[in-house]
Amino acid sequence: MSIVWIILGLLLLVVGGEFLVRSSVALSFKLNISKMVIGMTVVSFATSAPELLVSLNAALTGSPAIALNNVIGSNIANIGLVLGITALVSSIAVDKSFYKLNWPVMMIFSLALYYFLWNDNQLSGIEGAVLFIGLIVFLIVLIRSAKKDVVVEEVDESLAVVSNVKIIIWLLIGAAALYFGSVWLVDGAKELATTLGVSDAVIAATVIAIGTSVPELAASVIAALKKEKALSLGNLIGSNIFNIASVLGLTSIIKTIPVTDASILDKDIFWMLAFAAILIPLILIPKKMNISRYKGLILVIAYGAFIFLAFKGA
Repeated sequence: MSIVWIILGLLLLVVGGEFLVRSSVALSFKLNISKMVIGMTVVSFATSAPELLVSLNAALTGSPAIALNNVIGSNIANIGLVLGITALVSSIAVDKSFYKLNWPVMMIFSLALYYFLWNDNQLSGIEGAVLFIGLIVFLIVLIRSAKKDVVVEEVDESLAVVSNVKIIIWLLIGAAALYFGSVWLVDGAKELATTLGVSDAVIAATVIAIGTSVPELAASVIAALKKEKALSLGNLIGSNIFNIASVLGLTSIIKTIPVTDASILDKDIFWMLAFAAILIPLILIPKKMNISRYKGLILVIAYGAFIFLAFKGA
């Protein structure tokens, strides 16, 4: 039954996320916010809503390991699974903004998360606020540099003419779906962990992380098939930054997140740092600014090793 709750929870999160994105974009058009700013901020925050609700629900219901490893596992999956499979479908060209801005910022946030957790075995409200303020600063820099050909999220311009009533209905549907989806997913994950005899942290880093990465995987593969090279890497790096800074940042502001499972600091967070760090040598060696199919295969194999060792060591 736990698998059923997990699947239903994931489906509701996908539906809720989609309705929230559409209503948020439509509302932003009503407020005369520019398309560029909508793509960089509104869409990015809205697409992080499912992870935010899962982490917040887990933290508030006494499962901090799920709150932390939901993000850590998602960041690993974004690079190892999503980017790896996307590169297998079609090699990805990388622009200079990746190593000049996006990658360094992702590494700074990843290392900051590690330090905050290692320092006192918890992510406090003050530390969460530091992460979230850092995200705001990053977005301001990103928006200012957007005129220099920075790729932004696609924004559906047809949403500019949506009625106020429809926006409210979409918001209510999105909010309800996200709430119940997060509750069912967290409850199902706890039940599955008990059934398999593993920790909440393992389920969060594997099953939940893969589930919440499925929409990004689908979008990235479709983009690769359509030869839309600009998509994929920038969006995945942005997603990892948002996961740490907005999901864990906002969750810890509401409730301090303690480290209750030793594997989070002993193993999982080092996997996240390793997957983030390996991108630079992968992109620069041997062919610069390119993630080829065999590099994608390396990422997928490494992700498979992470999943295997996560369950083996559980």
